[in-house]
Amino acid sequence: MKILIINSGSSSIKFQLMEMPSETLICSGLVERIGSNDAIINYKTNLDELRITKSIGTHSEGLNMIVELLQDADKGVINNTKEISIVGHRVVHGGNSFSNTTLITPEVKDNIQEYATLAPLHNPGNLEGIFVCEEIFPLAKQVAIFDTAFHRSIPDYAKRYAVPNELYEKHKIQVYGFHGTSHQYVSEKAITYLGMDASKIITIHLGNGCSMTAVKNGKSIDTSLGFTPSNGLVMGTRSGDIDHAIIFHLVNNLKYSLDEVKTLLTNKSGMLGLTGHMDLRDIEAKAEKGNRECQLALDINAYRIKKYIGAYVAALNGLDAIVFTAGIGENSSMIRKLVCAEMDVFGIYLEDSKNNIRSKDIREINTADSPVKILVIPTNEELEIAKQAFALVN
Repeated sequence: MKILIINSGSSSIKFQLMEMPSETLICSGLVERIGSNDAIINYKTNLDELRITKSIGTHSEGLNMIVELLQDADKGVINNTKEISIVGHRVVHGGNSFSNTTLITPEVKDNIQEYATLAPLHNPGNLEGIFVCEEIFPLAKQVAIFDTAFHRSIPDYAKRYAVPNELYEKHKIQVYGFHGTSHQYVSEKAITYLGMDASKIITIHLGNGCSMTAVKNGKSIDTSLGFTPSNGLVMGTRSGDIDHAIIFHLVNNLKYSLDEVKTLLTNKSGMLGLTGHMDLRDIEAKAEKGNRECQLALDINAYRIKKYIGAYVAALNGLDAIVFTAGIGENSSMIRKLVCAEMDVFGIYLEDSKNNIRSKDIREINTADSPVKILVIPTNEELEIAKQAFALVN
């Protein structure tokens, strides 16, 4: 049974085509920098590898490019779309409506649309992907896997905000958490690697969107993203944590409209606001050449992560391992070094020679005598989505 996995980010679409239940990877790829004139399409099979740079304005355009490649006469891997039995969709915000993987129905789509205001960079693209795939793959089962599901185990004292109870009871304003599929996957891998079920782990997912989760004995007990995927760490275009009174200052004193504030904090802040760039590779390259703004942005980014590590060590009452994952976490030795510097009070000791090695395997980058393991674990949200979607349909 062939399952196509669609994992849409705010400006990217990661995809995999798998044969289940064997978990055999048929092809994979990534469309990144969607919304720009120099979007990049990476496409890989067992025989071919392709990289294309072109203008891609929307997620819909990106998805149609993926389908064209899958059916390409020379490099394609399917003859027609009828070969796809299941399309698994990562959906960012499921609120309290969904705690499990679910078949997509009109009601499910309505709920995804309802939560779009809480995840404006993600749910609209997720929903667009569902509509496009329903049209392209009319015979396939469409399945949604929600980023918020893994965080349903967060206790009340960690998920509640100190606002009037009515806002929670009637309007469900609370911490939901995101990147749950990734945090679940890498924490399970870490537990297996460590060989200890009773474990205290901090997973650090760093990409264009960033989040951290405190995982105790395999369960999420706290996470940095909250009601929406906007707070917490510094991200590509999102500010992360700010003093909420800044919003009132922008509106009341600087005469911003609420829509302008939303756009400012969601699309024009973060690393983009600090440097003029949102791709960390560009920022690191400029920092290495002496650009002070870019170096400061990296320092701000790492400092925010260090603060959350401290908070989560307290929440966990100890620490066995920290895990770096996702595009930046897996590939940026600079960010990992900045985060782990001067963290000896927590028993975190990085070994530079290990940190500088690039690998697609699970690896330790801590010193031999470090009390806390520092792990780099490539996330595979797509495999986790495929397993959950296959289990549901079967």
